[in-house]
Amino acid sequence: MSLRPRSPIVRDDDSADSASLSLPRARTLFARALRLRCPACGGGPILLSWFTVAPSCPSCGLHLDRDEPGYWIGSYTINLFLTEGFFALVFGAGVWITWPGVPWTGLAILCGALAILTPILVFPHTKLLYLAIDLTFRPLERSDLVTPHEPGIHESGIKRP
Repeated sequence: MSLRPRSPIVRDDDSADSASLSLPRARTLFARALRLRCPACGGGPILLSWFTVAPSCPSCGLHLDRDEPGYWIGSYTINLFLTEGFFALVFGAGVWITWPGVPWTGLAILCGALAILTPILVFPHTKLLYLAIDLTFRPLERSDLVTPHEPGIHESGIKRP
């Protein structure tokens, strides 16, 4: 882990236009997302809990849902593909390894448990991986760095321990 200061996403001058907003290469975006860090700057932590992503990055201010209704459907799709792929891989390997005496009941229980646990285990990774994919194909805009509209913990009336 490097202790070098991170380079800012935006130039320091306020007159910079949206063309000045730059991001690292896709490979870096994906690596940061898989480490559960902000894909844009590598800052964090950006998870409030295993199932909740913060409204914005505490380091760079990137609004993590990019102001679109239904934004996270892409992450749910990635989660579904990973779960189905893992299920098919384990099922196929189980049949191939144990053929011709396949223990169907045991294989069904194992694959059922994997179908339940896999989406839970990969959930935060797929959310941030989808954000990295979106940042790769859709340029970063100034509105993505504006404070989000969602109330924070201090504004919602929820008291911290």
